[in-house]
Amino acid sequence: MKLQRMNRRALALGALAVSGALALTACGSDDTGGGSGGDASATANSNIKCDDAKGQLQASGSSAQKNAIDAWVKQYVSACRDVQINYNPTGSGAGITAFLQGQTAFAGSDSALKPDEIEQSKKVCKDGQAIDLPMVGGPIAVGFNVPGVDTLVLDAPTLAKIFDSKISNWNDPAIAKLNPEAKLPDLKIQAFHRSDESGTTDNFTKYLKDAAPDDWKYEGGKSWEAKGGQSASGSSGLAQQVKQVSGSISYFELSYAKDGMKTVDVKTEAAEPVKATVENATAAIGAAKVVGTGKDLALELDYTPTADGAYPLVLVTYEVVCDKGNKAESLPAAKSFLNYMASEDGQGLLKEAGYAPMPTEIITKVRETVSGLS
Repeated sequence: MKLQRMNRRALALGALAVSGALALTACGSDDTGGGSGGDASATANSNIKCDDAKGQLQASGSSAQKNAIDAWVKQYVSACRDVQINYNPTGSGAGITAFLQGQTAFAGSDSALKPDEIEQSKKVCKDGQAIDLPMVGGPIAVGFNVPGVDTLVLDAPTLAKIFDSKISNWNDPAIAKLNPEAKLPDLKIQAFHRSDESGTTDNFTKYLKDAAPDDWKYEGGKSWEAKGGQSASGSSGLAQQVKQVSGSISYFELSYAKDGMKTVDVKTEAAEPVKATVENATAAIGAAKVVGTGKDLALELDYTPTADGAYPLVLVTYEVVCDKGNKAESLPAAKSFLNYMASEDGQGLLKEAGYAPMPTEIITKVRETVSGLS
């Protein structure tokens, strides 16, 4: 009988221990942190400060930064459960338009605001104006799909002629001269450009205009101007065409060059052609100058770098936001999310996603500006 009582007591204690462990596990899984910051969840998610952030945050614009936004949102909303972020990658032009119409809290743009857009923003930003906050950098990769060719070197004049339909076949002498070891096929070039207004197009054509002025005679801007070629919507649309179409070539952010897609090495004044990598883009962006006035942090990029390892085809994506006069209902969430994007942890996610973090001196100014938004 004594042995039976001892066995029953042991079973009871064991059940109690299991029950206690399950209760602790349940408590741990229920501790999702709400949305008020300073809790265990926020600490686990890169010390994200939710503050008073809540509600829906509407934003749109650059498709170039979509993969970066996705990475940021995933981390942010797991800490700040009271915020829902809706970012629509409509393209830089459409994003600026929506912002200037008061439809979004901020816009993503791969080109800095124009003077007339800043003037127009004063109607939306009460007692203030829109400003550019450089948040994401990276290389514009030139993806290609040429059977039998794994490595391809092109320079600015040749790229200009390809995208202006002046060079139409892959075995053209100009391409062959830059690639003496390659077995270039007798195959028509299928050059794709953006159909929508795009800051990526703006930066790509600025590069062609600066680096090949004799071969690219167009003014440039967010809309494609050259004749010929084919078009697709968004960076993802262009990347999809390169994957599917033999003989194709196009331009898009490096983060879209996935699944073994090959990208062009760009010949500059440096000793060796430069590959499209985050590190090589960072080397070029580091030479950018702040040319915006006041709180505006618009940058001037150098599209013709001469330093070894500096990739010339780069862009910077700005978050466009009001310096003053932001809507009271969205301001806490906008400041909180922008603050995380500019933080050391937020910038630290970029390289893995195929983007280049902003140089320290630039992102420090961004953080100071975000803290003062009102």
